[in-house]
Amino acid sequence: MPIVSLKSLHSPSSTYSYGAYRFISPNQSRLRIIHNVHSLLHVIIHHHQPKSKPQIMFVHPWMGIIANIPTTVQGGKHVGESGRKLREELTEKGFNPVRVHPLWNRHGHSGFAIVEFNKEWDGFNNAIMFERSFEADHCGKKDFYRSRRRRDKLYGWVAREDDYHSRGLIGDYLHRNGDLKTVSEKEAEDQRKDSKLLTTLANTLETKNMHLKEMENKCNEVSQSISTLMEQKDEMIKAYNEETKNMQQNAHDYLKKISLEHERTTQHLYDKKRKLEQREKELFHRKAQNGAETRKLKHEKMMNERATLEQKKADENMLRLAEEQKRETEKLHREVIELEKQLDAKQALELEIQRMKGALQVMQHMEGDGETEMKTKMNAIEEELKDKEEELDDLEELNQALIVKERKTNDELEGARKEIINSLKDVSTPAFHWCRENKKTAKQCLLWQEYLWDPSWHPFKIITDKEGNTKEILDEEDEKLTTLKTEFGDEVYTSVTRAFAQMNEHKTSGSYTAPALWNFNEGRMATLAELVEHLLKQWKQQKRKRCRRYF
Repeated sequence: MPIVSLKSLHSPSSTYSYGAYRFISPNQSRLRIIHNVHSLLHVIIHHHQPKSKPQIMFVHPWMGIIANIPTTVQGGKHVGESGRKLREELTEKGFNPVRVHPLWNRHGHSGFAIVEFNKEWDGFNNAIMFERSFEADHCGKKDFYRSRRRRDKLYGWVAREDDYHSRGLIGDYLHRNGDLKTVSEKEAEDQRKDSKLLTTLANTLETKNMHLKEMENKCNEVSQSISTLMEQKDEMIKAYNEETKNMQQNAHDYLKKISLEHERTTQHLYDKKRKLEQREKELFHRKAQNGAETRKLKHEKMMNERATLEQKKADENMLRLAEEQKRETEKLHREVIELEKQLDAKQALELEIQRMKGALQVMQHMEGDGETEMKTKMNAIEEELKDKEEELDDLEELNQALIVKERKTNDELEGARKEIINSLKDVSTPAFHWCRENKKTAKQCLLWQEYLWDPSWHPFKIITDKEGNTKEILDEEDEKLTTLKTEFGDEVYTSVTRAFAQMNEHKTSGSYTAPALWNFNEGRMATLAELVEHLLKQWKQQKRKRCRRYF
């Protein structure tokens, strides 16, 4: 008979040679293990049974029998090795029994013990090795029943059908703790379990895949919708910017044309008035005045007064338009505030919708059979979500309208601000009055102006107050600032530090200066309303001066 290695399913290091078959490692697939075990059982059956009985019935869970356990008499009872000690000895040999149960009768230890192995195929492999080990030492089942001089040797074999139906302690124990099964029945039972498990896993996997595909389709639809909306938004913004730019350019050109015409008319009237005054003086100093020339002079003077009156009316109209512009600006400012409130409400509503969607998805994943309360909650959330989405659509329409109006207002105000700043550049106050006194101070002014524009110089430090709030303040220990204070005094030092603090506070263009409206009385940036009020005040003063010159 050929001999090959037979590896244990539970302990790869233990081997047993029998037949032309081999047990493989438990890391291989379970079906292959079952197939190999089944093949091995055919060899074992063929070796032990006649060909007319191919099916051998084993006790399941797999059990072995140990016989001829040495006993001694103590206190009138037979005592022998404990099941724990026998189990440890068998484990050291690599058989890995689950437990060893000695059999007792009314006289004490019977000298027999039942060895229980794992229910699976690795336990069957250990049981076969257990039996083969005893047979190799001529201590098998046949040897036990044939030998008359057993001495102290242990005998062992695997429990089969004849042991199961035997009378006595062994048969009773096997009846109580096991049943008879053939290898084919065990294999069929395992195949049924595996088939059921595979079917369940396949159904679960298919369900998960379908759900995954649905989620992917939804994500793709949402992504496509978002991309389309973003493209539409970009197109609308581009068209709006082009239209706004054209409208601003047209309004700017028209206003510039009116301003030039107004200046030419005013200059013409002023020149004409000056000529008339000169001519009046000449006629006054003439001793002989012609009556016709006097009437003509009075007529021209009257016409000039009428023209002056018309100019006055035009100036009053301009004042009225400026006041209307101021009121319109305040109105638009209120609308901007309302827009911000609408935007805050919209964002809060969007967050609430996202939260409800998340809760709905969680409940959908948690949904099970019979969970009526969960379904009721989901329906309520879906109804509330639908109402929230309708409310969001209404807010979206209102928000778009307010955004268009706000952008138009901001563009108009920004254009007006830039035009006013350009007009006031010639009358802006210098940063350092002391630098104009002589050449040396002028050079120092230019030097410190370069210092202020230098982005690498940042004489500020950050401090933390008692409440934990951080604040950026000027570093009075900076080397350049201390040198400035020492050489030029506190007045110059105060002017420079104030200017640098203002630049750092507003930071309109990094560390570089940019034109801005400034309220010198309060030391802050001026608003557009304050600028309009200032221009109206200057215009009224200029008008009074012109009226005095005319008369």
